[in-house]
Amino acid sequence: MNTLDPEVCYAAFVARDRRFDGWFFMGVSSTGIYCRPMCPVRAPKAVNCSFYPNAAAAEQAGFRPCLRCRPELAPGHGLIDMSSRLAQAAARLIEDGYLNGRNLVALAARVGVTDRHLRRIFEAEFGVSLLDYVQTQRLLIAKRLLTDTGLSMAQVALTSGFGSVRRFNDVFQAQYGLNPLRLKKTVHVPGAATLRFELSYRPPYAWHGVLAFLAHRSIAGVEHIDEQCYARTLEVEQAGKRVTGWVSVTHAPQRHALVVTVSASLQSAIVQVLARLRRLFDTGCRPDLVDEHLHLLSADLPGMRVPGAVDGFEIAVRAVAGQQVSVARARVVLGRIAERFGTPVADAPHGLTHAFAMAEALASLDAEELITTGLIRIRAEAIIAVAREVAEGRVVLEPLVPLEETLAALRHIRGIGEWTVQYIAMRALGWPNAFPEGDAVLKKHLACASAAQLNEHASQWAPWRAYATVHVWRLYEEAKQ
Repeated sequence: MNTLDPEVCYAAFVARDRRFDGWFFMGVSSTGIYCRPMCPVRAPKAVNCSFYPNAAAAEQAGFRPCLRCRPELAPGHGLIDMSSRLAQAAARLIEDGYLNGRNLVALAARVGVTDRHLRRIFEAEFGVSLLDYVQTQRLLIAKRLLTDTGLSMAQVALTSGFGSVRRFNDVFQAQYGLNPLRLKKTVHVPGAATLRFELSYRPPYAWHGVLAFLAHRSIAGVEHIDEQCYARTLEVEQAGKRVTGWVSVTHAPQRHALVVTVSASLQSAIVQVLARLRRLFDTGCRPDLVDEHLHLLSADLPGMRVPGAVDGFEIAVRAVAGQQVSVARARVVLGRIAERFGTPVADAPHGLTHAFAMAEALASLDAEELITTGLIRIRAEAIIAVAREVAEGRVVLEPLVPLEETLAALRHIRGIGEWTVQYIAMRALGWPNAFPEGDAVLKKHLACASAAQLNEHASQWAPWRAYATVHVWRLYEEAKQ
């Protein structure tokens, strides 16, 4: 379990240092409230403060969430910050809504252990029981839906994972001593077409750098990027059903947040949608640590992120399609794959038309069908092979899966080389030390004659080589302009 230094935590709270946002929560005994480090309230006396590594631990100690700083909006932990990968993987799945419609046995099977073992390692890591953590996450998402949307009580209860309004009301009042109706958004527009949320991050955030990265690789009909906005289609599985819709994301730098607009068609999957966008925009990054380590490489653009994935399989297809061809050529092929094998999305803005093809859709194809999009045979066969592995659940392309086992499974697929494996690790698995070995742009920009020389040069950037890669790619593109 994380050990927190009370003096450091209290100093961070007094300084309102947003770099600590999400890394601890402070309980105040005189009020019974727990807060984020950047809460605007007047600092209480140090003697009245206690510190907790997560919201569930604070609530188990008897504290209620602050209505000012709203702990449910805090960004999550970065990938390599906690010692137990299994416990953290389970926590991430819970936060992503995995247990909506599933039980703890399924969660344990998903991370590869028995439910008894998962309960034990989870409590050792987080200091709270698995069930307490689940309940806290459901209450926090419910609180967010009550405060930020006009959803009905029934919709809030079901979306946050409670089986009924009665159960939700009982748990909410027992935990917080507050009728949930008191938090409910007063303005409600029946049949509203969109929902709006904010995703907090630790500043600085190189918003235009991230947009430039995504724009350079955007897929027609699936994504739209302009100078201020990122928009895309999504297809999400929720409780055994597929839902489609669209999202758009803009930047609110004064609030250190990304503003997310979600089509109402994705309402039932809102927990998963927000989780996917956090991964895509790397909101859990610690830019202070990364930028200090990369030093001159990041000096002209601090806060650059490694854009992740809303769907790991999509990144795998992008990686295979992009092997040894230009980015422009890969985009054409990917657009055809989306149009021919993806799911149409109605009423989407910015000319968006299709969600990208799911693994199940491509797994059933033969190579000839994919070759018609412009792929050569070996790449078409590799994509179908990956699709079958993902569709059957033998390979999971998400952060916090067993890294070496997943990379080894990908290496065994004919047509997938180390560059592709590392690109998938970098964006789909969220691994900060991934490095696309032998990358032609990296070798050229860094004046390295061989892959071995490139790897040696990049060793200085470990354990943040993925962030260094994004910066070098950026500098190369800027030099071409």
